[in-house]
Amino acid sequence: MTLMPDPAPETGLPKLVKLYIRQVAIGFGLSAIFVGLLVGFNVANLRGLMASTEGGYIAAFLLFFFNGLVFAGVQFAISIMRMADKDDQGPKGGHRQGVRHAQPVAVRVTAGR
Repeated sequence: MTLMPDPAPETGLPKLVKLYIRQVAIGFGLSAIFVGLLVGFNVANLRGLMASTEGGYIAAFLLFFFNGLVFAGVQFAISIMRMADKDDQGPKGGHRQGVRHAQPVAVRVTAGR
């Protein structure tokens, strides 16, 4: 009689980390397309400015990188918000408690030096 060894535990990344990495890759891919279109269509003369400036490649990289950060953040936020349960029927919008409005009180102050 042979005993089967226990299957090895998963050593991969957690699902949320995999989701984050995937969304970051999608965001930077969208950024590459976006910057490519900006430069390709020469929006606001970016192509001419990058070509005529000594450090134009740095501007192109920074445009790609910072747009990638924005697009990746948006991609991840959308994917996280779409993970909400469809059957969530709990109370929405807080507890709607009344707000007390303070009444001003006259305070007598004597002038003196």
